[in-house]
Amino acid sequence: MSDLLWQKPGVTVDARIQKFLAGDDVILDREFFLHDIAASKVHAEGLQRIGILSVDELAGLLRELDALAADFRNGDFVLDERFEDCHSAIESRLTERLGDAGRKIHTGRSRNDQILVATRLWLKENLARVSELSRQIAKVALDRAEAEKNLPLPGYTHIQRAVISSAGMWWAGWAEAFIDNAARADDTRRLIDANPLGTAAGYGVNLSLDRDHTTRALEFSRLQVSPIYAQLSRGKFEMAALEALGSATLDLRRLAWDLSLFTSAEFGFVALPAQYTTGSSIMPNKRNPDVIELMRATHASVAAARTEIEQLLSLPSGYHRDLQASKGAIFHGFGRGLPALELLPDLLANLEWREERMRDAIDSGMYATDVAVEQAVAGVPFREAYRAAAASADEAGEGRTPESSLAARVSPGAAADLRLDELRERWKAVGATSPKGTSFGA
Repeated sequence: MSDLLWQKPGVTVDARIQKFLAGDDVILDREFFLHDIAASKVHAEGLQRIGILSVDELAGLLRELDALAADFRNGDFVLDERFEDCHSAIESRLTERLGDAGRKIHTGRSRNDQILVATRLWLKENLARVSELSRQIAKVALDRAEAEKNLPLPGYTHIQRAVISSAGMWWAGWAEAFIDNAARADDTRRLIDANPLGTAAGYGVNLSLDRDHTTRALEFSRLQVSPIYAQLSRGKFEMAALEALGSATLDLRRLAWDLSLFTSAEFGFVALPAQYTTGSSIMPNKRNPDVIELMRATHASVAAARTEIEQLLSLPSGYHRDLQASKGAIFHGFGRGLPALELLPDLLANLEWREERMRDAIDSGMYATDVAVEQAVAGVPFREAYRAAAASADEAGEGRTPESSLAARVSPGAAADLRLDELRERWKAVGATSPKGTSFGA
């Protein structure tokens, strides 16, 4: 391992202890490496603006930071066990190439605000991805709701046949859900869009750092003013990001449950594209819906990551090394959640309804609510109408069709009034207001 940034004269470092301290940091930090480089460039610019670096020193640092980023992208530089973390790797490379100029790069900052700003940039990128994927999912659902608004589909409560619904209503429900998920991701992104660089270890420094410059250059919407709150927000902001992701994966879990039921032989309402299924290793007749089952499992990883960070935060104010463990949690949560969401738009666009099976599952009793409401409209007290309809549920469907039931369902949002135009306007509004940001990890 290279020299430690914090190593003191006369103190021998125990290799076992140091390995425990470093943990998986150097591996995990590969996710942050380009973001840390981007923040280092901006920090160097700020140091030059206040006279800590000369123009030539700044030029050399920017050149070498760009070269390091390029080497990392093409595999010529590997962040590995030679280094304690990504921060030490950057400083080591700059010192090796530039000497004293490289040794100046850390002036006015701590690894605390380095990791804060790198994490913040990473979270902004990934929340933007959650928003975009949620919008894509909502768009597929809206389009299919329009095309299949009149296709009858049994509606269930308690997994028991309840009333006649439609594919249009089913799709519209998921469309609105994922519109909200996109909006929540955008709202969370706005929450965390605050620049912590320049707060050092949580108490500021005796330098007039140009924090306004770093805020603009890194495309943050605002400065995170308090150095103490910058430290308090670590973990809190990560939890918020995982909650936004979890909002989408929670809906994904319930949608996957529907598809798990609908693709079963007992229901048979849906046929999945073949590429979304796998075969059994022993039963030649099987095609298993493995993709939607793993989609269903995804939320567990996201929720566990959020809980892990929450448990870490049983701490007083100020920085504590416990917070190091939050890195793995967010990588695990987003690493499971985003790939699942990425598969969903194409899956939804290509699934096929089996209309005959859907119609066969509609029985006479599913018209009983229609009968009760019609009697109530005619002046019969609803509870009396309810009892009468219950007593004659087996005959409730006589002279009725699924189409007539759907056509009469005129309450706002129901089958005859899906209000898809309203949902499309909300979908457009989410796209118009979603925050944009620079991608440092590309």
